[in-house]
Amino acid sequence: MTHVVTDACIRCKYTDCVDVCPVQCFHEGPQFLVIDPDECIDCAVCIPECPVGAIYAEPDLPPQFAHFVELNAKLAREWPVIEEKKDPLPDAERWKNEKNKLAGIDL
Repeated sequence: MTHVVTDACIRCKYTDCVDVCPVQCFHEGPQFLVIDPDECIDCAVCIPECPVGAIYAEPDLPPQFAHFVELNAKLAREWPVIEEKKDPLPDAERWKNEKNKLAGIDL
């Protein structure tokens, strides 16, 4: 089992999750974070820390986000590890309640 970052993180990139993670499983892209499934220890401390509810344990993942399992694994191999909390993206407040944000970005 692993944890998965989903659509809600896109264009927000709150990093509260990084601050509590006991391992370095989060990777940072230009518009959102992903979790490396090989590094995640399934502790779940990141889930309640995410202010937009973007992180799920894989068994609890809503069906509409199933494709994020593979996306997290793929992008974790390409993006650098993020080790400390940073400010969210400048428009995070504007985007935090939007849906289907993956469709609006280039990967």
